[in-house]
Amino acid sequence: MIAVSWPGHRPTSFAPVLARSLAWVAAHRDGRLVGFVNVAGDGTLHAFVLDTTVHPQERHRGLGVRLVRAAAAEARARGAQWLHVDFEPHLGAFYERCGFRPTAAGLMAL
Repeated sequence: MIAVSWPGHRPTSFAPVLARSLAWVAAHRDGRLVGFVNVAGDGTLHAFVLDTTVHPQERHRGLGVRLVRAAAAEARARGAQWLHVDFEPHLGAFYERCGFRPTAAGLMAL
């Protein structure tokens, strides 16, 4: 799924990433991974949505919204009070459907 969702991605182990995650949510259909959301936390009140992806054949059916909402519920259950997400402009409507509202933020390339 990663190769079709993120062209140019090189195979790598996600174990180190998942070991540091606050939570993650995955969706499977017929034994294959079709959706995924990772949530990182700062150890206190803030959590961050990362790596949201849905297999192209599964998109536009609401799966991504359900995954993000499930990830938000899990972050809340683990003590987070704020959930952040950064996204490219073409994903704005998707994240609004998930329940996010626009805010001003800053970004620095390192």
